[in-house]
Amino acid sequence: MISVEEALDKVLSYVDVLGVEEKPILGCLGQIIAEDVYSAIDIPPLDNSAMDGYAVRTQDVRGASREKPRLLRVIDTVMAGTISRHRLGGGDAVRIMTGAPVPEGADGIVRFEDTDEYSREGNTGEIGIFKEIEEGCDIRRAGEDITRGIRVLSEGLVIRPSEIGVLASLGCSTVKVIRMPKVAILATGNELTEIGNPLPPGGIYNSNSYALAALVQRYGGIPEMLGIAKDDERSVVDCLKRAMSADILVTSGGVSMGDYDLVKNVLASNGEITFWTVRMKPGKPLAFGIIDGNKVNGIDKKLPHLGLPGNPVSSMITFELFVRPALLKMMGKKILTMPSVEAVIEDPVVNTDGRRIFARVVVHEENGRYIARITGPQGSGILSSMTLANGLAVIPEDRPGVNAGDVVEVLMLDWWKE
Repeated sequence: MISVEEALDKVLSYVDVLGVEEKPILGCLGQIIAEDVYSAIDIPPLDNSAMDGYAVRTQDVRGASREKPRLLRVIDTVMAGTISRHRLGGGDAVRIMTGAPVPEGADGIVRFEDTDEYSREGNTGEIGIFKEIEEGCDIRRAGEDITRGIRVLSEGLVIRPSEIGVLASLGCSTVKVIRMPKVAILATGNELTEIGNPLPPGGIYNSNSYALAALVQRYGGIPEMLGIAKDDERSVVDCLKRAMSADILVTSGGVSMGDYDLVKNVLASNGEITFWTVRMKPGKPLAFGIIDGNKVNGIDKKLPHLGLPGNPVSSMITFELFVRPALLKMMGKKILTMPSVEAVIEDPVVNTDGRRIFARVVVHEENGRYIARITGPQGSGILSSMTLANGLAVIPEDRPGVNAGDVVEVLMLDWWKE
């Protein structure tokens, strides 16, 4: 058996950042920008009003007050998206809406609230100004957000809703990003039945494939469901052939010591096997290797393959610890580790066989510290325990366990404050 760290290092050494694709901006959420983005325009493109009000020459409203208003001629009204053709002269004002370009000659905006706008009935052609303003008041300058020619978004940045908004403000309909990995998912076992079909005696539904596909989607990959392979070598090999168009293959089951656990044997005969047991609980039977395929663009296809355990909890936990960081690396992301907190554990956990334990816990905050509570029975077949957990408490392999009240590291599956 190898350690968790050794296993992860081996997995990550076999995967690399994928190629670049150009996509519509709304389809790129969570992906990595593949090249710097520069602006071809100023944002805003022109000086514009930050308020509804009147564009004025500030020298014309000096000393203005409610007791002594300055009366100005209203020579135009300008809305957002239009440009006034008038230039302000002495004593002139232009009625202006938020976002409208500032007319020539104006150097400040007086808000409606500081005029007699609301007391006038109809358009009298003049306006009373109640307030003196400084030059530039309530004017948003051209390029104050983004200046033409500058780098706006850098290569390697994760695209969030704010980045999509910025791209749209630049007029970009598409952007180049690191493409999303395609993940082939295969379940193995004669006992498995596809959901939607009657369950035969002794059968179980194929939950693993759906849980794993959901995890792939959660972390930004594209799942490709290959269905179920029966416990014979030909069935497994046939399914592997259909996986060769993917970037990585994830299987569940067939990697332990049973007579019909064929996945690791097929892996060894169709490529190379790097390891197949890890010093952890749950998840000890975990196979990793490379499957040889046909040439693609003149290059021999090498498909990384992670053979996860068949028990559903083991399958999900080993995905989080090994497949998740591999996918993140393939997508060009820099932070591959799971978020973690230190928490006081409420329940004792015994470690009897020198493996690193990942105990399902629910974490909450209490009096300024994190508290972790075991979700209940920890059998690797109790999938419902994963619905109760938002973290995995880590019990190191060199400790006989932990007592109630000890502080442990908890890897967060979900950030509980959400």
